[in-house]
Amino acid sequence: MDDPAYEEEEADEAQGLRKIIHVDMDAFFASVEQRDNPELRGKPVAVGGSGGRGVVAAASYESRKFGVRSAMPSVTAKRLCPDLIFVRARFDVYKEVSQQIRAIFRHYTPHVEPLSLDEAYLDVTDDIRGIGSATRIAQLIRQRIREETGLTASAGVSYNKFLAKLASDQNKPDGLCVIRPGEGAAFVAGLPVRRFHGIGPKGAEKMARLGIATGADLAAKDIAFLRANFGSFADYLYRAARGIDLRPVRANRIRKSVGGERTYGEDISSGHALREALDNIVDVVWESIERTGAKGRTVTLKMKYTDFQIVTRARSLPRNVADKVEFARLGHELLEALLPLPLPIRLMGLTLSNLEQAGGAQERPRDEAQLSLLL
Repeated sequence: MDDPAYEEEEADEAQGLRKIIHVDMDAFFASVEQRDNPELRGKPVAVGGSGGRGVVAAASYESRKFGVRSAMPSVTAKRLCPDLIFVRARFDVYKEVSQQIRAIFRHYTPHVEPLSLDEAYLDVTDDIRGIGSATRIAQLIRQRIREETGLTASAGVSYNKFLAKLASDQNKPDGLCVIRPGEGAAFVAGLPVRRFHGIGPKGAEKMARLGIATGADLAAKDIAFLRANFGSFADYLYRAARGIDLRPVRANRIRKSVGGERTYGEDISSGHALREALDNIVDVVWESIERTGAKGRTVTLKMKYTDFQIVTRARSLPRNVADKVEFARLGHELLEALLPLPLPIRLMGLTLSNLEQAGGAQERPRDEAQLSLLL
């Protein structure tokens, strides 16, 4: 370690070891459709619209073999997999199944932090059922999910959220991975940096040019080097490369916004391409807004330039955003005010916040807990 502040964080984590489980349903939306329609089983399925502006909300594992991924334009998905079967999303059904799964979680711990309909963090340090180990709890949860919903889930078990999430992805689908105390740094060291949350294809390319391909390469760089090359993202990278994460599982996490963002495989710079990208994001985010019944007054546009710097612009109304047309208009006004851009972008996002709670009260701005769905 070359920074005393981070040494102190690592010591704090070692002294207060927690037992964290990250549960991630396997191809959730698509798996529900295959469960409910036997004719879809074993076939490549995509949940989402098949039209020209359609976006894949979820892809079955059969379709992923062809390169189909969530957030992919439907036309691209169909080109990759000509036999792809598109199914309209049934969010009411997915939400009902999600509630079944969360009830299973709450049987083992009150400390559940849902991230979306299909994944959540659980802090089982207290072991309220006297089961004896977090690994066994994860096994029981996966077993009950299969028995009660007919679906499979993957789980990661570790001593912090960052590592648990990495672990849940390690043996997908229908897998379990455990990273024990003392193993975190070594586990991260062997991973390609592309596995780290927040590092997309372009970020990985930049790191490769700097001689960074794995967690070990990243850990070898001091904080000054990372700040010089990645700005405010450096602090996250420094901790991640060492398996440090002190964030608690927040059981009472309140939704502060509904939105989505997309990282692009190719940099975008022209006005036409930027406007088209924003239109696609509006389509997907508004679907999430309608599904959740959210109402809010503030629209925020976020973009990440190719040098990793992030720019955000927001517009607030004295009332709730009326409809999709107004949501799109506000987003485009924010974009137009930034054109021409100084650099191409690699990420764009749009969010509705300042949400109305039950009883008509508006949320007071606190820590943001953005729900990024489908993107």
